[in-house]
Amino acid sequence: MGRRRADSAAAKAAGTPRRETPENQEPAGRHFRGRRKSPMWLKIVAVTLSGALVLGLGTAGVLVMKLQNNVTTAPLNAAVSNGNKTKAPEEPNDSMQVLILGTDTRAGANGEYGTEADSAGEGQSDVMLLMNISADNSQVSITSFPRDLMVPIPDCVSSVTGKVVYGSRSGQLNAALGAGPGCTVAAINDLTGLTIDHFMLADFTAVKELSTALGGVEVCVDHAMYDVNGSFLRLPAGNSLVQGEQALAFLRTRHSFGDASDLDRIKAQQYFLGSMARKVTSEGTLTNLPKLYNLADVVTKNLTIDEGLANIPAMIGVANRLAKINLANVSFVTVPYEAYSGDNNRVQLKEPEAGQFFAALRSDTALTKSAAAAAEASKGAATPGATATTTSGTPAEVAPPVAAYNKAIQPITVQNATAIAGRSVELLASLSTAGFSASRSSGDVAAQNETKVLYGTDMADVAADVAALFKLPPTALQADPTVTGVKLLVGTDWTSGVQFGTVTVPQDIVASTADQTGGCLKVNPIYYTY
Repeated sequence: MGRRRADSAAAKAAGTPRRETPENQEPAGRHFRGRRKSPMWLKIVAVTLSGALVLGLGTAGVLVMKLQNNVTTAPLNAAVSNGNKTKAPEEPNDSMQVLILGTDTRAGANGEYGTEADSAGEGQSDVMLLMNISADNSQVSITSFPRDLMVPIPDCVSSVTGKVVYGSRSGQLNAALGAGPGCTVAAINDLTGLTIDHFMLADFTAVKELSTALGGVEVCVDHAMYDVNGSFLRLPAGNSLVQGEQALAFLRTRHSFGDASDLDRIKAQQYFLGSMARKVTSEGTLTNLPKLYNLADVVTKNLTIDEGLANIPAMIGVANRLAKINLANVSFVTVPYEAYSGDNNRVQLKEPEAGQFFAALRSDTALTKSAAAAAEASKGAATPGATATTTSGTPAEVAPPVAAYNKAIQPITVQNATAIAGRSVELLASLSTAGFSASRSSGDVAAQNETKVLYGTDMADVAADVAALFKLPPTALQADPTVTGVKLLVGTDWTSGVQFGTVTVPQDIVASTADQTGGCLKVNPIYYTY
């Protein structure tokens, strides 16, 4: 259409006799000159550019509409009572969390991998990755959660039926997807103390088409192999470029690497993502609009995302935040875990390391800082084998006001939820020194992520003074009518010292970074081929 307009305008201009003003001829009127006509080439260029602009804007509109129509959405947080768990719209100067889920559903196009009896409906999330982008866009962490991690599952509203799906005090995390991806978001919010901004749910088809759109992803194994009992992944020793079905088989294989544990499966997934990140970065995909559109077209056709991400500016915003990050600061982490006390075939969070790690995420603490910076920051930390960094949100030192009550008789208890034996001792000593001589320990309880100062009726002023003594933020104060007096609940975000405001990063929490190349995955000898 734009070309016909340009040709038509050019033909019309060409057929119009050009009128020249005779040399030295004065125009009518003493103070007026005749208006100079624009050169023909300028008219042609102007009309052509106008047509191109209209065509370009129209094309952009069509592309945007296409991408918008591709999108399948679900609620971000499906918890029955999500309170303030839903974040305000993400802002450029804020950290961003995106939960990436892989579902094993056999519904629809995924039926070739089994029947709905294997995994119906939303399926179960065999891949759970939490991507955290720091507020200054300098750091990215990608945290893997084991599929059989035993955690509290909240009551959720099903994204399909709209009915309540009741949770449990302890269930496998991957089962939360049964009520929709928003239920997995709610469970991980509760687990970590974070508030996730967005989610992406991918099925088998999405993995195949995304890897193909990228032109394949390079992987390396230390021995020729064939997963004859599972995903049927077949690879020669050394480097291979996998895409489509082969890329899916690589991510699905459960027993081919290491000792065939879920941990080795997670390592393989992290390895694949690191290689994919290197390829996307080296080819400039995130800053190349045609490439980015093609990728977005594939992604949006094969993903379920939250409503807040279901628009082009939001998608481009995520790409822009990731585009210039140094791959050395893209870290892969597996959430600290150990064997589940009720069943050795499942796992549970390992404390205090898990709580410490979640506190580091909440405070936007860098995980890939230099050893010198980490050592400097760790001076105040007492936990062996760990580093500490002072958070930027530490309250300024303000002397607590003079109490209008008798400190010596106030019923204050300290409850240890850090998973570190004896943690209450030094805190009780500080309370006693400050005049709260009636303070006592209320014992150890299961680990909790956040430190709180809970207070009962008419105890708000005492609670405020306790918070000020330990330099706890105002957000730690919570009224609780079931508490007699004041209870200082010490969480895994405060595992050492008598002043709140340090974040302890577990040693060797980072398994790898995206810039690391040259390694090959160790194949399980059972699947060797010769």
